[in-house]
Amino acid sequence: MSKNTLPAIWLLILLIALPQISETAYAPSLPDIANYMSVSDSIAEYTLTVFLFGFALGTLFWGKVSDRFGRRPCMLISLCIFALGCVGCYFSSSIEMLLTFRFIQAFGGSTGSVLGQAICRDAFHGSQRGKVFSTVGSLIAFSPAIGAALGGMIDQLFGWTAIFVFLIIASLLTLIMTYFNLPETHVPSNVSLVSISHTAWKMLRDKHVLACGFLVGAANGIAISYYAEGSFYLIEMLGLNPWEYGISFLGAACAGAIGGYISRRLQDRMTPVLIIRHGAGLILLGSTIFAFMTLVFAIVEAGQVASIILTLASMMIITAGISMSIPNVLSCALENYRHAIGTASSLFGFYYYNIIALFSFGMGWLHNGTLLPMPFYLWAIAISFWIVFIKFINKKKNGSNGT
Repeated sequence: MSKNTLPAIWLLILLIALPQISETAYAPSLPDIANYMSVSDSIAEYTLTVFLFGFALGTLFWGKVSDRFGRRPCMLISLCIFALGCVGCYFSSSIEMLLTFRFIQAFGGSTGSVLGQAICRDAFHGSQRGKVFSTVGSLIAFSPAIGAALGGMIDQLFGWTAIFVFLIIASLLTLIMTYFNLPETHVPSNVSLVSISHTAWKMLRDKHVLACGFLVGAANGIAISYYAEGSFYLIEMLGLNPWEYGISFLGAACAGAIGGYISRRLQDRMTPVLIIRHGAGLILLGSTIFAFMTLVFAIVEAGQVASIILTLASMMIITAGISMSIPNVLSCALENYRHAIGTASSLFGFYYYNIIALFSFGMGWLHNGTLLPMPFYLWAIAISFWIVFIKFINKKKNGSNGT
């Protein structure tokens, strides 16, 4: 592929960041949504779980379709569906209606993730691909914080429904920029006509792919569980307002950007597996501090300020680890599936987004209005991340680096 037809990195960042912004923009409003629609806090959190299941189904659909019709037309159509979902969310008057349109919104927005990754794999190769994934990962680390900060401000000034007006405008602007700037990166001659069931069966027997998918799902499960529970944790239990809650994400975003930058700098000196190991260690360290210091604070009855500082500092450590780990996992996960990368990307995304959704559901199920469930739940996920990494990925450290 010539340099003139390479996709712009800024556009890839925008396409991948938009659904992440839509995930977190309304997180500060979850308490307001629960009150407005007269539902429990857990049910309000499940609007994020439904979003993730819609996202998973979308990745399964769009990857296969894009193998046949191309990345560009699928991206344009899906952005229209995303905008339609945002319109429906704005007009939702019941929790059932909101759940339905959140699902539609996610189905359309899922292309940003699955096709953004497929386009990167189409256009970039070798160590360049690892650098692109790390660059994109470090920059989109700010997208959840941007979404949460804007969502908190909009909710406080105009109410939670106005958040979806913002998302409608953002989706339409992204659609226009995609139409004028996204080249077609798909090369039909390089794609085998294997069926989706054949590819799925092969991937189900591939321990490396299954382990990589779990790592992506677990790391993002930590982040999404924090977004879902964090609004109740920091707003209702620790006294922040929606705007302060949104701003609190900036620290984690900066830590994520630093983690991504470190990952990119290490690409020429370390294998992806070793970089993932360092990131996994940070995730485990941050979650361990969070869980056990929260328990100590509960015993000694530390004040709200101490708990807020602990929460934000711990999440900064965790987020830095996630930003170091996940781009490298994504970069090398599907190296052996280039013959049908769109289909493989969609199956891979379907797999790990269902894992994320299940972790999100678990957080909602454990919600009991106290400070203890979330830190220990994140710690348990971090332990599972470390175990899977050591057992299935770390053993490859002396072998191929996957790029």
